[in-house]
Amino acid sequence: MNELALFNDLFDGLGDDGFMPAFNYKKAFVTPKVDVKEQKDAYILEMDIPGKTEKDVNIEFHRNVLTISSEKKSEKEEKKEEKAEAKEPAEYLIKERSYSKFSRSFTVPEDVENDKISAKVENGVLKVVMPRKALEQPRRIAITAA
Repeated sequence: MNELALFNDLFDGLGDDGFMPAFNYKKAFVTPKVDVKEQKDAYILEMDIPGKTEKDVNIEFHRNVLTISSEKKSEKEEKKEEKAEAKEPAEYLIKERSYSKFSRSFTVPEDVENDKISAKVENGVLKVVMPRKALEQPRRIAITAA
């Protein structure tokens, strides 16, 4: 058993003064941080999603709203070694289950080509590329004499 993990958990709930319990935002919920860049030919959205793969993330586009969501369940266990001669089943000392879920929605500008939006996950960062439509150039209208 990892005594340091228990020691850290003991102090995670304390406030800045070391005495009063504090609300632990880190354990309560996680909302990934996002950077959005505007380039001449595209908008680039980058979201930190450490520990997640492309299978853990869902991206939808509907009526100029891009929604990125994820739902993941995981289990972590530490257990005693089985006694070989007695053939007794292992007893759990620690068994932690976690569940994470988030959803973020972004209103996308009208000039995005929604059929060409692409996304990839690399090194814990989701990158969504939203190409821009070519801007319509003003055209000159010929005037005819009456």
